[in-house]
Amino acid sequence: MAKKSLNWEVAPWNDSQMLECAMVVPENDDTASFTFRAPNGAWFDYQPGQFITLDLPVDPKKGAKGNVQRTYTISSSPSRPLSISITVKAQSTSIGTRWMLDNLKPGMQIKAFGPAGIFSFHRHPAQKYLMISAGSGITPMMSMTTWAWDSGQMPDIVFVHAAKRPSEIIFRERLEQFANRVPGLQLRFTVEESDPFRAWPGYKGRLSQIMLGLMAPDYLEREVFCCGPEPFMQAVREMLQSLGYDMSRYHQESFGLAVSTEADAPVIDDVTPGEGVKAEITFADSGLVVGCGETDTVLAVAKRSGLNIPSGCTFGLCGTCKIKKLSGEVHMVHNGGISDDDIAEGYILACCSNPMGKISVAV
Repeated sequence: MAKKSLNWEVAPWNDSQMLECAMVVPENDDTASFTFRAPNGAWFDYQPGQFITLDLPVDPKKGAKGNVQRTYTISSSPSRPLSISITVKAQSTSIGTRWMLDNLKPGMQIKAFGPAGIFSFHRHPAQKYLMISAGSGITPMMSMTTWAWDSGQMPDIVFVHAAKRPSEIIFRERLEQFANRVPGLQLRFTVEESDPFRAWPGYKGRLSQIMLGLMAPDYLEREVFCCGPEPFMQAVREMLQSLGYDMSRYHQESFGLAVSTEADAPVIDDVTPGEGVKAEITFADSGLVVGCGETDTVLAVAKRSGLNIPSGCTFGLCGTCKIKKLSGEVHMVHNGGISDDDIAEGYILACCSNPMGKISVAV
């Protein structure tokens, strides 16, 4: 059987054409890479970081044959135009991805649309990049990094990725092969927990300001690309904002929202402490009501008012200044000194909590 080859006489594959599944490669549990080729031998031209939309023959309501459309970031690079790949990870609520993992095999054809999307470092050229991802958010970073490798002119990239365990870091071996050959790629992985009976020499714990500073000390000089679940990206944004990063150089791609054009891009409107905006803290146990600004921390206001809140590190790591918030909202960017359970119960770290309007604390 003759092998298919690149046909430069055929126009590149584009919107609303069939793709033939050529290969399925398991990555880890409930995660696989699907490689497609164009039946007519067309080649693939796109920007690294873009996505395609697949028309999948599954009915999400009845389980009968039907169609659902799902967007997936391309994990391959246009520097390798013979094929195109996506890497998918099924969640508990997945429908289209679950169907792909259970049913899509080499030789089957799927209708696809695209490529599309604005999340690409081709649109924001720079000498130094900081790529930050979590889970399957690693896919556009892999596409861009592969392009950089194939170009022969690897820029300075710090590649930060967060995963639950080392065994769940998608593309780990391939990225390490790249990094072992060029000085321009620095890998920084952090995990929630290590795998049983396997030593883990890397970072451990949720990504924090301190960790980010160790991973990329020159982060202020880098163009940042971020992809992952929205809570993760929000935490990254808050870290960068509190560290004085120029957020016009920050770019993100959401799991749930595929953005095709700049006009479609949602406005990031995070609530952050405003310069010159007035706030008020009621120290309930002491009977003091103190006016302040939103950029003041609860700890700083307490000290100015003659109140003693035990503290240590003053940057949200040690947890010494944990207090109970009775009412109101604070903006807190911590470094691991407080648990999610404590936050859910209303506790805050005074050293890194800014009052957003009027609040009351048990001090």
